[in-house]
Amino acid sequence: MTNRTSNKFSPEVRERAVRLLLEHKGEYPSEWAAMTSIAAKIGCTGETLRHWVRQAERDQGLRAGPTSEDRERIKALEREVRELRQANEILRKASAYFAQAELDRRFKP
Repeated sequence: MTNRTSNKFSPEVRERAVRLLLEHKGEYPSEWAAMTSIAAKIGCTGETLRHWVRQAERDQGLRAGPTSEDRERIKALEREVRELRQANEILRKASAYFAQAELDRRFKP
């Protein structure tokens, strides 16, 4: 899954938008109507605001799934795994290269 989140909106704006939605969603016929209305006021899409609300619910333990802290830790661990795999590949190739060089040196007359 690709994360396409940009930092166009500060965490404060995101928190304010989520708070606005939670405070005013009773004034709208549906949660989606509230989301699209509030999203238009802050300059994002309803889907973006929906994502922020769902993540806030996960962070508060109201919804199942990884919290923001968990997501950051997973991201860091995946980056570390990727770097370690690259390092292993480099070492594997270097080992093969030097092993071949040693064999060539031993069998030269």
